[in-house]
Amino acid sequence: MIAPTARRGAGHASCHHGEILQGVFLDAAGRRCPGLVTLPMTGMGSRAEFTRRPGTPPERLTVLPGDRTKAARAAALTVGECAPRCGEPPCGGELRITGDIPVGLGMGSSTSDVIAVVRAVADSYGVRLAPGTVARLAVRAEQACDPLMLDARPVLFAQREGRVLEVLGARLPPLVVVGCALGGGAPVDTLALPSRTYDESDVRAFGRLRTLLRRAVATGDAALLGRVASASARRGQELLRHPEFDALDGVARRLGALGVQIAHSGAVAGLLLDPAAPGLRHRIRGCVRALESDGIPATRVFTTFSPLTTTQELPSGPAHRRGHRPARPDTPRRPARLPAL
Repeated sequence: MIAPTARRGAGHASCHHGEILQGVFLDAAGRRCPGLVTLPMTGMGSRAEFTRRPGTPPERLTVLPGDRTKAARAAALTVGECAPRCGEPPCGGELRITGDIPVGLGMGSSTSDVIAVVRAVADSYGVRLAPGTVARLAVRAEQACDPLMLDARPVLFAQREGRVLEVLGARLPPLVVVGCALGGGAPVDTLALPSRTYDESDVRAFGRLRTLLRRAVATGDAALLGRVASASARRGQELLRHPEFDALDGVARRLGALGVQIAHSGAVAGLLLDPAAPGLRHRIRGCVRALESDGIPATRVFTTFSPLTTTQELPSGPAHRRGHRPARPDTPRRPARLPAL
């Protein structure tokens, strides 16, 4: 009897640079729901390759690196999703994950791993899963996820339920982001943060920020978006308590930035600049110097109007025909530091 042939699939997912807005919002049914709007960023990401072995038991799943338990869970869930669609029994296989996203800084490293794995497993079956299905599997694998399975349209996303609360518009207003790392770039232990309860005044305040962000996206008003991001960052700072936040905010005010944004579950942050303002390169250099002088390491400069950040993500493999951006190979996790400018 001839043994079944191994079948290989590949998947890719990018990351984000923290949030523009995060809080508690009302859904269409009037129910309170935690939600967030992420700031997309290309250039770094996770890549997964899955080789399935038809005829082997599904629990025979090898994962490299071996510490990616969420990704392993995502692989098993995706096999269970895709195998019945193809009329095949679930099977085991080998999963390899590579990537260059720093861990623990609030850039969606675990979600990027999970989505890359879901896409790789689906690709091995020749199946293209809808974003809603990918989100459902991601939430089951890691209990909460970022909206990296969607395109770069700004959406208010319920991270614990894996559903879109609102599509805010087609694209974010043009921005230049001078990224930095608070807390010396050390990972944030989100489990150690105190829990927070929100009252009606908080819900109303987040609702107002949601309305302003919707208007900013609809009109392309980068200054208004900067105000929303700054207000959300100050609320997040009530829990995170980064000692450098006041200095970051001071640099933004002193140098005429539109505002600041932070990762609400990490250490990355950014100064938001208007790309249409005169002397942009000089302003960027001034921001970098000011951050460094206050002991805040600048990390990278990126924009919201690159073609890759305003179009759909680029997954990989034969079932995802748009191509891919290969990640750097690294079997162990990289230390939680962003690339220097």
